Amino acid sequence: MRTLILLALAGLGAQLVDGSLGMAYGVTSTTLLLAMGTGPAAASATVHLAEIGTTLMSGASHWRFGNVDWKVVARIGVPGAVGSFLGATVLSSLSTEVAEPVMSLILLGLGLYVMSRFTFRGLPKGNLGKPLRKRFLAPLGLVAGFLDATGGGGWGPVGTPALLASGRMEPRKVIGSIDTSEFLVAVAASLGFLFSLGSQGLDRYWVLAFLLGGLVAAPVAAWLVRLVPPRVLGSAVGGVIIVTNVRTLLKSDWIGANGSVSAVVYVVLYAGWAAALTYSIRAHRQERAAGTEHAERQPVDA
Repeated sequence: MRTLILLALAGLGAQLVDGSLGMAYGVTSTTLLLAMGTGPAAASATVHLAEIGTTLMSGASHWRFGNVDWKVVARIGVPGAVGSFLGATVLSSLSTEVAEPVMSLILLGLGLYVMSRFTFRGLPKGNLGKPLRKRFLAPLGLVAGFLDATGGGGWGPVGTPALLASGRMEPRKVIGSIDTSEFLVAVAASLGFLFSLGSQGLDRYWVLAFLLGGLVAAPVAAWLVRLVPPRVLGSAVGGVIIVTNVRTLLKSDWIGANGSVSAVVYVVLYAGWAAALTYSIRAHRQERAAGTEHAERQPVDA
């Protein structure tokens, strides 16, 4: 019972972060399962089965609050489902440890770009509202879906920074659309694992615990994302991407950093992240104050 409560709380926390920032449910949940001794394929299968329910609830909540672009959901979600099914099939017999550092390095670059762009420039206006092309969304969905299934998480870390970096969607709509399309990815990945593994290594009570925790958090996260200013949200998302992928690189065979070196790196990262968030919050307040002052100076029609 203690384990189930712990898993439910982990699912709640992971979904709260995922629904607010567009990533981290799979990564957080899979990491916990692996630490508990679950095999990679079984851990990813457990998380994706739970995600069928959590992503459905999250998508409905984001739609309710106006955070979803349905064209983007269709154009990225269908290729994502294809990629996740293939990834689930591959993971059943293949390890992706070699590819993990490469993916983290790419995502780290995207994270640095997203954080710097939103922290120092705010929400880019030049491309805002322009349609995202299918030739961009389809390959992105295919790759993100494949990595999501093979790595136990990756749909948000790949899809969210890529869409944010385009500057064509508000952060809240990026997050809402990524979370909603993840339902298709979760269904396809689960089918791939069930066809390849059957029920081997799966614990339905663990799946249920993750599901219940995520269902509680989904509506709260969808509401929260509408309240956070886009500039601050972009800086927060960038920080999550950077910290998550630096952690992966430090633990990889490429670097293999010891505890003391990792601790120093984390202190520098968190300090920089806190400074970026502080700067974004102050800049947002100044912009809001300037906007209010400008509105007050406008002549009022008689």
